[in-house]
Amino acid sequence: MSSPANVSEVDRGSKSTLKILIADDNHSDRLILQTIVKRQNHTVVTAVDGVEAVEKFTEERPDIVLLDALMPRKDGFEAARDIKRLAGEDLIPIIFLTSLSDAESLAKCLEAGGDDFLSKPYNQIILQAKIKAFDRMRKMHSTLQLQRDQIAENNKHLLREQQVAKTVFDNVAHLGCLGAVNIQHLLSPLSVFNGDVLLACQKPSGDMHVLLGDFTGHGLPAAIGAMPLAEIFYGMTTKGYSLANILAEINQKLKAILPVGFFCCACMVELRFEQKEIEIWIGGLPECFLLRGDTLEKIKSNHLPLGILKAESFDTSTYRYEMNDGDRFYMWSDGIIESTSPEGELYGEKRLETMVEQHIRSKELFDTIKQEVISFAGESGPTDDLTMVEVTMIPEQDLGVVSNPQTIATLHGPKQWEFSYRLIDDSLANFDPIPLLLQIVVEVPGLRSFTGQIFTIISELYSNALDHGVLGLDSKLKSGSDGFGKYYRMREERLRKLENDYISIRIMHTGYGEGGRLTFRIEDSGAGFDFSSRMETMAQNNAAVLPANAGTFSGRGISLLSSLCSRIAFEGRGNIAEVDFEWEI
Repeated sequence: MSSPANVSEVDRGSKSTLKILIADDNHSDRLILQTIVKRQNHTVVTAVDGVEAVEKFTEERPDIVLLDALMPRKDGFEAARDIKRLAGEDLIPIIFLTSLSDAESLAKCLEAGGDDFLSKPYNQIILQAKIKAFDRMRKMHSTLQLQRDQIAENNKHLLREQQVAKTVFDNVAHLGCLGAVNIQHLLSPLSVFNGDVLLACQKPSGDMHVLLGDFTGHGLPAAIGAMPLAEIFYGMTTKGYSLANILAEINQKLKAILPVGFFCCACMVELRFEQKEIEIWIGGLPECFLLRGDTLEKIKSNHLPLGILKAESFDTSTYRYEMNDGDRFYMWSDGIIESTSPEGELYGEKRLETMVEQHIRSKELFDTIKQEVISFAGESGPTDDLTMVEVTMIPEQDLGVVSNPQTIATLHGPKQWEFSYRLIDDSLANFDPIPLLLQIVVEVPGLRSFTGQIFTIISELYSNALDHGVLGLDSKLKSGSDGFGKYYRMREERLRKLENDYISIRIMHTGYGEGGRLTFRIEDSGAGFDFSSRMETMAQNNAAVLPANAGTFSGRGISLLSSLCSRIAFEGRGNIAEVDFEWEI
């Protein structure tokens, strides 16, 4: 903010009245100047030497100083340096009064802090012109100072707002699992709140979602989109929603809240540790790299960024690849490939690809890429946000327990209940009921801590009913890369041809003591399977109960279910499955 001296200075300037200090040891010269200046309606302060000139400047704070170069006690050159030092950031023009005419002496006046000089004898017209010119400079300088201070204050305010936004975002984003042992990441922002977003979270099944987003702009515009994106990502991932459902919800939200021209380039992946596969969606980001053994596969963006298309036009189709333990997936924002050298050369996709191929087997590849890009940018550093993530496929048991953000319910469901749910034809093809069912079940007081087990039970039962029952697919198809692709192609084709097909789900809960029993009963319209020949014990009335130590039925996940459930039963032609999950706090 401007000082009181600056405010009064502007007021005086608006009336064309200035306070001018005249310092000259010659009485006649001083009197002549004083007369000329007063005739121009300015106030005059006089001094007889350099010492008095500095004292009068300190007391009176004049607007312009007319200063004789040669004076006793302290000459004009030394006095000028003192006055400039006392003036600080304020512009106090100093016009040297001199009879000197040689270039060296005149240059000395300017070097001492003088802004101009006036030769003796004094010309009234030239003096008046110089005073008016320096008055304009003063006003301009004062305006610039005021604007600078306003800009600085506004910038502080903006930084405070960005810091608040970052704190809120960090409170949401830190809930994920970016610290998992299979993730390495670099998030190097150029501002307090940058346009890049990196999120990771485990599903109840133990699988993992990772999302890298690059918003247009920085600061608050990016924060406005990043916070709902993170909230949707974590909220839906922890409920078990699929990658496609989460992306569709994020796109719809960003489309609704972001102005035209703002969007989010993104790549989102789902790692399935048990199945050893990765599902990938890319919209607008640079090519991602999938490293499988010694092979580098480049995966191009095939979608528009999030927040551009309306819901009915948004495409959630994905890539699917098999991954062995140790295989790695890399994604990055454009700050990596657009990093610029001091000579103005772009790092580029080709240079990145070549470098990765040279170190494809290195366990330090992530750090090598990071150091290479930073070194390429030179001492001035990167000109854009650098965000990069490496995700490695590992055995699920090596992942360790990664804490997920669990929404704490303020309302709890009942302990005794049952409900039925039935999906037919198009609903089977277009809707995943598992997150909805899980959300209903875990509202039972105490059941939220069993979310992972319950999700596994529901997803296994429903996947069996849909893939093996309704669609008649065999999991043995997924052995080998060719079969893996064929399995999913057949799945998509058969989902489009559903007719008079259904899956009926019935869930019952009985609470007792500090726990209870959940019963899941799922029936599908498929042909079933011959469970009787594989059962050790047959029950009467065409129902069979499988003991908890039963072996695996190929493709049916029975071994996994038996490890979680106290009872597993099949009925009908094998198209009805019923299991009990006993729990206690």
